[in-house]
Amino acid sequence: MAKIELKLPQMGESVAEATVTSWLKEVGDTIEADEAVLEIATDKVDSEVPSEVDGVLIEKFFDVDDVAKVGDVLAIIETDGEDDGGSEESSSEDTQQEEDDTEEVAASLEENITEVRDSVSTPTADYSDSERFYSPLVKNIAKEENVSLEELENIQGTGKDGRVTKDDMLAYLEKRGASQPSSTKTQEAVKPQPATEAAPKQSAPVEKPAKAAATAAQVTPGSVNGQDEIIEMSRMGKLIAHHMVESVQTSAHVQSFIEVDVTNIWNWRNKVKNEFQKREGEKLTFTPIFMQVIAKTIKDFPMINISVDGDKVIKKKNINLGMAAALPDGNLIVPVIKNADQLNLVGMAKRVNDLAGRARENKLKPDEIQGGTYTVTNVGTFGSVMGTPIINQPQVAILALGAIRKVPAVIETPEGDFIGIRYKMFLSHSYDHRVVNGALGGQFIQRVAEYLEAWDADKEI
Repeated sequence: MAKIELKLPQMGESVAEATVTSWLKEVGDTIEADEAVLEIATDKVDSEVPSEVDGVLIEKFFDVDDVAKVGDVLAIIETDGEDDGGSEESSSEDTQQEEDDTEEVAASLEENITEVRDSVSTPTADYSDSERFYSPLVKNIAKEENVSLEELENIQGTGKDGRVTKDDMLAYLEKRGASQPSSTKTQEAVKPQPATEAAPKQSAPVEKPAKAAATAAQVTPGSVNGQDEIIEMSRMGKLIAHHMVESVQTSAHVQSFIEVDVTNIWNWRNKVKNEFQKREGEKLTFTPIFMQVIAKTIKDFPMINISVDGDKVIKKKNINLGMAAALPDGNLIVPVIKNADQLNLVGMAKRVNDLAGRARENKLKPDEIQGGTYTVTNVGTFGSVMGTPIINQPQVAILALGAIRKVPAVIETPEGDFIGIRYKMFLSHSYDHRVVNGALGGQFIQRVAEYLEAWDADKEI
């Protein structure tokens, strides 16, 4: 029998760890190659970890909600293969060495347990009560170093939007460690009073009104009667909720709206969609058409393709379009079309269909939902005429596509004006007024409308 290590795979350049959300196999279960063994979650996406071999799960090293780093061994799978054998002599030597190592590890472990038992005086803090976002790595460091929630809340973050980073934690722990000896001496200098002497009574600290009100607001539960149902927010739901609130608190949201006549696009798509599907094996929806036009417009207005870092503006070289997609559970995810301006319509259609399909099946990779520079959301999918979308930080703008409707419209011709039936839609442009003024925000959406209305009805694909 051979024992194979199942390790946490690399999930993208910026992903260093993941949280175990559930085990799909238990110890003793038979596993086939490419079969999922457990589910994991990062700050961005949930995914599965499959087995590379056929075998039996014999050991698990992480429980649900534990945080594992890339490369950590998650489990051991036993296969029908044979281990590389050696001579009986080497096996005996290995056994003796293992026994010696075991005794040494046991002694060291006993010593460490004693030290930990003597040093730990308070229970591990629960950081889930905080309204501030902390990454799993930061929480893990805080728990290991017994950093209280109050301490964590007071650490000044240097990450994006003031988030506490690993370096912030290490710097804080170094300062706290440097101040530890002086505080220890102070504690030793204060001797406890003998039991025969009455210690002066200390009045309880008076809680400030604002803090007391905030505490009461957190503790007081909402009114729930026997007919109400309490539903726990999903992990992704919590992340989305935090992300949306953070965006509103960060950016000064302003909206511009414009109505677009897309009759030429409507008629052209109806004319070519069947031939396109037969030739390419892909459906031709309106989304890739809009994406191609938006990427073209961004090249005309590169200052919409930026992000903000403190007092600096970062102008992005690549045009990476985020495409908001609805998940079966009602949540949204935003896969990213990298270098969208370099794709022709066929390539854009294939990319849109691939990302949308795998988003619905929860099979997106972490890198495929990162690095977006501008986001597009299609609120018309749900019948909405228009919407006011929230900016996807750290971007500075987002465009909402409304439903396409048949409406009566005034049509201008050389022979005069008349009323006709046209296909029209609203575009809603939300942008960050800190760095995008009304002129740029309005010109951008106007240029998108001009490109859409000028669509060539005889265009070949």
